[in-house]
Amino acid sequence: MAHDGQAIAPNVYDAEPIPASAMAEIERLLISGDLFRYTAPEGAPVAMLEREFAELMGSRFALAVSSCSAALFLSLKALDLPRGAKVLIPAFTFAAVPSAVLHADCVPVLVEVGKNYRVDMDDFAAKLPGADAVLISHMRGHTSDMDAILDLCDAAGIPVIEDAAHSLGTEWHGRKIGTIGKIGCFSFQSYKLVNAGEGGMLITDDAELAARCIIMSGAYEHNWKKHPGLQNSFMQWQNRLPLYNMRMQNLSAAVIRPQLPEVAGRVAKGRAGHDRVASRLNECGWLAVPPALPPEERAPDSIQFNLAGTWTDDEARRFQTRAKERGVTVQVFGLSADNARAFWNWQFLGEQPDLPQTRAMLMRACDVRLPTRLTEAELDFIASALVDAAMDVKG
Repeated sequence: MAHDGQAIAPNVYDAEPIPASAMAEIERLLISGDLFRYTAPEGAPVAMLEREFAELMGSRFALAVSSCSAALFLSLKALDLPRGAKVLIPAFTFAAVPSAVLHADCVPVLVEVGKNYRVDMDDFAAKLPGADAVLISHMRGHTSDMDAILDLCDAAGIPVIEDAAHSLGTEWHGRKIGTIGKIGCFSFQSYKLVNAGEGGMLITDDAELAARCIIMSGAYEHNWKKHPGLQNSFMQWQNRLPLYNMRMQNLSAAVIRPQLPEVAGRVAKGRAGHDRVASRLNECGWLAVPPALPPEERAPDSIQFNLAGTWTDDEARRFQTRAKERGVTVQVFGLSADNARAFWNWQFLGEQPDLPQTRAMLMRACDVRLPTRLTEAELDFIASALVDAAMDVKG
C-alpha cells in the first residue's frame, strides 16, 4: 500500500468483515424481536448453526454457547469431576483457561511448554499421575503432540478436552482439531477465524456429555427437546443439573452462519500468509519461527517467532520499539505488562511453582497478528519491518 509515495503499515486490528448475506437475516431478526434461541419450535438460527457446525466438523453433537470460556467450563462440569479434581493445562495459554478450571471447582496443574510453544511431553508425563482430566490449549493454533498425549491419557483412563479457540480448520494426521479429545471447544471472538464479537461452540460424539452440557447451558424445562437425537439422555438429567445460562442468542448465530463456508478459504489464505512471513523471518539470524510438528496442518491468523541467539530484556524491548516505529506492533509475551498469557500474572491461582522453561520462552516469544485478508504486499511490509527492527538492534 502507498500514500504520497510512502508505504504505510497495514491495519491488522480490524476483524474479518461480516458477510453481506448476514445483513438481511439480522434485519429480519431485529424486526421480529425473535432473538432467544428457544422461542421458535424449530429452525432457530442457533439450532441451524449447531447443525451446520457439526456437519463441518464431522461431529455428532454441537452446542452453541456465549464464549469459548463457557464451553470449557461446561465441558469440565459435564465430566462430573470431583471437587478439587486436578486438571492438567499448558502453562502457555490465555488466563480464561485456568479461570474456567477454577470456576468448575477444579485445580489447574500447569505443564511446561517448550520454545516451540507446545507441551513438554516429559513434564506432561511426570504430572499426569493423579490428574483427573487434561485440558489441552492449542495456544495460538500450535498443536502439541496429540498422539503422545492421547496414548498416555487413554492408558490412564483420563479424559481430554481440546481448547481449539485458535484452531478452527487445523488438522492433525488429517483429523480436525477439536475432534480428537472427548470434547472440543471453539471461539468466535473477533480476533478468531470466524468473527461474531463473542461466542463459542463445543462439539462431542458422546451423547451423555452433550446432554449434560445442553441442560447446564440453560435448556430449562423441556427446551432440550429442541436439540435432536438425545431424548433418552435428557430424560435422565431433567431437573437434576444446575443451570448456568450460557446460551448463544440468534443474532450471533446469524453473524456466524454465513462465515462457515468461508472457513476453508480463510485457512488457505492464512497458512499462505503465515508461511510467506515465516520464510522471511527465518532468513534473519536473529528471528526464528519454530516449525510445526509433522502431522499438523495449521490454520494461522497470526505469527509467533522467537528472538534467536542472545538477547537482553532491554534489547527485546528496543526491538518492539523499532518495529512499532515502522508501523508493526509486536508483543513479546513476557515483557508486556499484565499480559494475560504470562502464567505469573494468574495471581488468582495463588502460589505456583516456577516453570523455568515456559518463563524463558515467554520472555523471548513474539506475537504479531496476520489477518487472512492481508495482501502479499502487506505481508511483505510486516516481514521487512520485523527483520529491519531486529537488525537495527542486533545488526
